[in-house]
Amino acid sequence: MNNTRPAEHAGSWYESDAQVLGGQLSGWLAAVKPIPEQDFAPPLTGSRAIIAPHAGYIWSGRAAAWAYSSIDTTGIKRVFILGPAHHVHLNRCDVSGCDYYVTPLGNLPLDKDTIGQLLETGKFGIMSIDTDKDEHSIEMHLPYVYQIFKDSNITVVPILVGSINNAQEKTYGSILAPYLADPENFFVISSDFCHWGRSYGYTFYYPEPLPSDVPGVFLKSYGPQQNLSQRPIHTSIRDLDHEALDILTLPSKSKSDAPAADSHDKFVEYLDRTGNTICGRKPIGVLLGMLSELEKSGKSAKLQFVRYEQSSKCTSVSGSSVSYASAYISFL
Repeated sequence: MNNTRPAEHAGSWYESDAQVLGGQLSGWLAAVKPIPEQDFAPPLTGSRAIIAPHAGYIWSGRAAAWAYSSIDTTGIKRVFILGPAHHVHLNRCDVSGCDYYVTPLGNLPLDKDTIGQLLETGKFGIMSIDTDKDEHSIEMHLPYVYQIFKDSNITVVPILVGSINNAQEKTYGSILAPYLADPENFFVISSDFCHWGRSYGYTFYYPEPLPSDVPGVFLKSYGPQQNLSQRPIHTSIRDLDHEALDILTLPSKSKSDAPAADSHDKFVEYLDRTGNTICGRKPIGVLLGMLSELEKSGKSAKLQFVRYEQSSKCTSVSGSSVSYASAYISFL
């Protein structure tokens, strides 16, 4: 089949056998339970987008199920997948030039008409096939998309989000907002959260539980040490990530006429202040740009996180962990 992207990471990042993979996904989805205090009883009528992780399934597959379980597939015809660029330096957003994406479960056709519309804006480039194949942030969502929509005739619109600035996040948000407003479309926002450890070049630590006026520090393996037995690193990471989750949650706790726009500004400030290594911060920024644009016309969003996990409970400076969070977005 011409112009087809293979399942490049199957057999390493996730199972290549269709029966085994399908069984895993079904099991993780079945394990998701309602959260009465959050009115979370999936699938959710009106769920229009999700934030979900993109690590190897052994690490993040279970967490991702909490986002994907929220999807009510009724009426959805195409799925946009926004993933961060890990392997190329990109100062814009790129679409795929492929016709099909392969998964072990079956092939997903790309929506060439919608991709053409995005290219006509002059703001999007086209990924090379090597870039397309190397990038895992989009591929890791394809088996879940196929599984959830296996009884629907959908197409996909993959978008690789580069190292764009805040103004560009708003520009791309304004371009994509009409698509998010259309109930025939669904959006997947691909992101892991904190990557902590020397291997990631990030050892930020809050000495005191939040909220606190005590500033964060960067831990070192030499010099004055924090009392990590009293305040384990993983508890600081949790506080750090939940600071971001609280900022992103909509409606926000603060009174505002433009809560999504305020959330966007606060998220940028938070990233500048903490440097948290949220790899999908740019796709999340584009999502906030979309929600900010839509609230100008009175369309208010609900963004609710329903799952948070860490790959390990880090207790020493020599350790490491990656965080995973799942959320759904609907309109009020």
